[in-house]
Amino acid sequence: MKQSQSRQSGEQKSSQLSGKQDFIQRSNILRVGDTAPDFTAESTLGEIRFHDYIRGHWTLFFSHPLAFTPVCTTELGQASKLKDEFEKRNVRVLALSVDDVETHKKWMKDINDICRCNIDYPMIGDKDRKVSMLYNMLDQLHSDKDGLPLTGRYMYVIDPNMTIKLIMAYPRTTGRNFDEILRILDSLVVSHDYHVVTPANWKQGDKVIIGPKVSDSEASKSFKDIHKVKDYMRTVEMPSK
Repeated sequence: MKQSQSRQSGEQKSSQLSGKQDFIQRSNILRVGDTAPDFTAESTLGEIRFHDYIRGHWTLFFSHPLAFTPVCTTELGQASKLKDEFEKRNVRVLALSVDDVETHKKWMKDINDICRCNIDYPMIGDKDRKVSMLYNMLDQLHSDKDGLPLTGRYMYVIDPNMTIKLIMAYPRTTGRNFDEILRILDSLVVSHDYHVVTPANWKQGDKVIIGPKVSDSEASKSFKDIHKVKDYMRTVEMPSK
């Protein structure tokens, strides 16, 4: 009897592992520079048609393992508190986990209470893992009670042309630094608009570097007071519209 139970348990674990690996292996591989895949999904704000929703905006799209988890609660609350900062940068925010939409709605009440905020961006319910596989967001180490992979803590930044500009994966133990996320967005926006790049530890208002593909003659037409340290190192004050 014990041998039979042990065998059944082993077969169950093997089946769960096989199912988990299948989801992982079928996941899409995305890279910076790829066009962000389109999808339609249910969210806390109703049906989301991704490309229609983000068209013409910068996009912050991030995933979480499960509802009612402490680190993710603080992150979703902080994203809500930064609504004005995201709007100034023309950024749309979307969150996702493998819980269903109704669970997300219940979680939102907790988040709003704990973080003293009012979440008004969509949280996508991805119980069938279709969007998670499309964006390679599944966690190969952690599973739900049925042995299916949870979502990892991934983050995508997508530009107004729907090109992926940044992909980051965070450990489950470490909350995202939203000051750094805003800094990344500022850097990407100024680089996108003015063909410049930003140095280490750069922040809004600091000098920027003229992109290496811009010739000296082209640079002189676009920028004033160029400080040339080396042929490849030319700094200028941060441009503004």
